[in-house]
Amino acid sequence: MTKRIPRSLARLPIPLFRAGLGFVFGRRLVMLEHVGRRSGLARYVVLEVLEHDVGGLVIVSGYGRASQWYRNVSAHPGLRVWTGTRRAVPAVAEPVPAADVPARLEQYRRRHPRAAKALGRTLELSDLAGDGPLPSDVGERLPLVRIEFGAGRTVD
Repeated sequence: MTKRIPRSLARLPIPLFRAGLGFVFGRRLVMLEHVGRRSGLARYVVLEVLEHDVGGLVIVSGYGRASQWYRNVSAHPGLRVWTGTRRAVPAVAEPVPAADVPARLEQYRRRHPRAAKALGRTLELSDLAGDGPLPSDVGERLPLVRIEFGAGRTVD
């Protein structure tokens, strides 16, 4: 069972991102504005970035496929992103194939060993906290999402 971060703590960075102060978190955190799949209302979540690339970034759902933000972006992939000094950048979320997840998580563990261990301990995810090989089913339990910037769809 994954340990939950208290909601009040997880939501603390949101006002800072909305005020344009996301740069204080560097490139490691990102805020997503996504659409609630039932309510249709704008929702916000701050997540750790696994990797950056030319046209976007990759994030992990530490709470798996049951996470509310993950379920929302699966239903409505158009969103807006706050990261660093960028604010409300239109983007589209796309799930990373489960077969690609172990290699990407392994790269993350190599690039950021302390952060991976801390995240693994915080969420009680022994896969990230340990040094051994990642299990083959890690892609099913810890899904990744690629966020592509400027893809034309936005939150209404």
